[in-house]
Amino acid sequence: MELQDWEQRHGTERLAGPLPFVTEIASRFNPGSALDLACGTGRHALWLARQGWSVTAVDGSSTAIGILNQRKGDLVIETRIADLERHEYSIVPGAWDLIVMSLYLQRDLFEPVKLGVKPGGVVIAIVLVSEAPEPPPHRLRPGELKSYFTGWEILEYSEEYGGSGHATARIAARGAGILAGEPVVGQA
Repeated sequence: MELQDWEQRHGTERLAGPLPFVTEIASRFNPGSALDLACGTGRHALWLARQGWSVTAVDGSSTAIGILNQRKGDLVIETRIADLERHEYSIVPGAWDLIVMSLYLQRDLFEPVKLGVKPGGVVIAIVLVSEAPEPPPHRLRPGELKSYFTGWEILEYSEEYGGSGHATARIAARGAGILAGEPVVGQA
C-alpha cells in the first residue's frame, strides 16, 4: 500500500487496541525507552506509554500521527512523521530498550532495528506471511522472519495461518546483554 493510501485509510479506520502479542511481551520487562515504527494511530505507543515506557512513535502518515497526538492526552509520546521507505528516520544505534514493528514489513529495516536496541534490548516484529512461491513485496515467506534474528535469543516465535490465505509471523527477540532495569522475563 502506498503512503497516500495509508493517509486515507487512517482517516476512516476505527481505532484498534494493542495486539496481545505486543502487550504480553512488553509486560515482561521494566519500562524503558521504546520505539514504535510504522505506529499508525498509535495503539502500541499509547499502551506502552500508559505502562510507563518512554515512547517515540514514527509513521509516514501525517493523518495517523495527528490522530495519535489527539489520543495521547497528557501521555508523553514523542511523535515523528517520517517515510520509513525513504529513510527519513534514522534509528540511533544502541538507543532503545524495545523496538516494535507491527504489521509493517521493510526488509532493510531489520538491521537498523537490531542495531537500535541497547544490549539486552528486545525487538517485537509482527509481519504478514505468504505461502505463494513469489510473495508480494510486503509479505515474508514462512520461516523467513526468524532468519533475520540468527544469533539472537528468541523469546517467542509463532506463525499463524488462518482462512483466506491470511498468515502472520510474530517474533520477540533479545540481543546480548541486559535490558534496562532488572530483567523479569518469565515472572508474573
